[in-house]
Amino acid sequence: MDLHFGDSEPTDDERAAVDELLGPPSSFWEGGERTEADLRWSRGGRTTRARRDLLLPGLHALNHRVGWISEGALAYLCRRLTVPPAQAYGVATSYGHFSVRPRPATVLRVCTDLVCAAAGAAELCAGIEARLGPDSGVDVERGACLGLCERAPAALVVRAGDPVRTAVSAPATVPAAVLAAVSPDSAPEEPPAADAVPQAGGASLTLLRRVGVADPSSPDDYRAHGGYAALRRAYELGPAGVLREITDAGPVGRGVAFPAGRTWLDVASRPDHPHHLVCNADESGPGAFGSRVIMEGDPYALVEAMTIAAYAIGAHTGYLYLRDAYPRAIHRMQCAVDRGRARGLLGDDILGRGHAFDIEIRRGAGAYVCGEDTALFNAIEGLRAEPRPTPPHPAEKGLFGGPTVVEDVETLIRVLPVLTRDEPAYAAAGAGRPVGTRLFCVSGSVDRPGVYELPFDTTPGEVLALAGVREGLRAVLLGGAAGAFAGPDELDVPLPLDGTREAGTARGSGVVMAFDDTVPLPRLVLRIAEFFRAESCGSCVPCRIGTVRQEEALRRIVERAGAAAADDLALLRDVGRAMRDASLCGVGRSAGNAVESAVDRLGVQA
Repeated sequence: MDLHFGDSEPTDDERAAVDELLGPPSSFWEGGERTEADLRWSRGGRTTRARRDLLLPGLHALNHRVGWISEGALAYLCRRLTVPPAQAYGVATSYGHFSVRPRPATVLRVCTDLVCAAAGAAELCAGIEARLGPDSGVDVERGACLGLCERAPAALVVRAGDPVRTAVSAPATVPAAVLAAVSPDSAPEEPPAADAVPQAGGASLTLLRRVGVADPSSPDDYRAHGGYAALRRAYELGPAGVLREITDAGPVGRGVAFPAGRTWLDVASRPDHPHHLVCNADESGPGAFGSRVIMEGDPYALVEAMTIAAYAIGAHTGYLYLRDAYPRAIHRMQCAVDRGRARGLLGDDILGRGHAFDIEIRRGAGAYVCGEDTALFNAIEGLRAEPRPTPPHPAEKGLFGGPTVVEDVETLIRVLPVLTRDEPAYAAAGAGRPVGTRLFCVSGSVDRPGVYELPFDTTPGEVLALAGVREGLRAVLLGGAAGAFAGPDELDVPLPLDGTREAGTARGSGVVMAFDDTVPLPRLVLRIAEFFRAESCGSCVPCRIGTVRQEEALRRIVERAGAAAADDLALLRDVGRAMRDASLCGVGRSAGNAVESAVDRLGVQA
């Protein structure tokens, strides 16, 4: 592709997709027709460049309308936003769901990650490809996790057009079921979000108590089940009172031991404005789907929680960044935002309290690195999704250069029961062990996969007992691809951060994946290495080269186990140490965790 403005012109469809997002061009310099006025001066400049954050939505608009991003379409989008084509090309190629090469309008993505691989995704793909043939007009992609691990194996159909159409097939146990979803006339209905919550409707639930009980499309039903009580109390307390409550309660985020209240206080006290709030709901790691279930089953809770967080830190705009592979969650969150705005629950004067706040929804496009805060900022700003060096930390200089709070979905919705006093107070300072409940995403070789809400001190063995673990359990992966494996005899260690750190494992995002003795474990570990190689953004040498060497060594170990693998085992440890010590962000630092734990605990080389 020519990385300068060339002679390629967008098609009518491509031009319409961009103009629908940005509005019609106001001058020749933005891609419109040349007029006499345009010969005298250029317009746009700083004002147009300030819209660079619309580059990612623009790429989505093109990809969804046509199915891929042509040179002419990219050039037109770049003219509209005053973005150099070389930079836009770098952004477009950093996401797995975009294509800058021609492909059919219908794309079938089949998950081949851990749980789906164990459930027969490879055989499913082979069957689909054999039935479709080479001239089917369907592009079959074997890809990363779709966040439907409780219904593995899973497939997602995306049919480009106006509007774009999506269809989920899960569990996709036979090729015929997937091919039925590929049909243009097919609109398979997904099961209710409550099906992913085995405890749905239980009296003991706090974070999930409305999933399966309240209508996720109705703000009135949300209010009838206790919705917006926390926001009203927040307005009674004032920003300082909310910060005090959150700090005293100390809710923690997924995979981090840093209390949210401390970060909120730091941002709220910064004199630089504007302040920003970002909710990272991308959760693109294998085995993580708790955010999806909440957004599908209780979307207004997230809207309310983001409003409270923004009120506390003095932010007037919030960004919700979620996976493009979650069509139902995107639809329900957009409906919740639109209806909330219409009801005065978002906008310039929320509930008549003079508080102005609104939410912008941004869709990711398949980049695991966006789980890192600064890479997420780059993605929202229209830059290539790569991490920034820290310091400065997000609380000092984050999104658009302003002080920023970044939280995941679970951390934010925990604010609601804290303010309504439905959440037990945390342990006294210095005790080191929070109380209350948190979410666990259970999948794999269990009878009742799904999202479980359980006390913090629940052990993996207790979680699996509730989920109905099957006979022949061989390994459990805690914390997802960035976590660690544990053997069947290591499941009595509680999952809070300190307990798992002592055991040498990781809690991570609350992911618990079980694998029985029918699963070829070495191939599973190799898939983890393939995942990190594909998801490395390449901005730092230790991760860019280390993930490649890790995969190569594991492939040799899997293909020729025995004495010949001794050198490769030593290489794995050296590479893992280098990535942990020198990588720029957590992707590289954690890329060797599961691999090394599998070698140490489960003997994958045998």
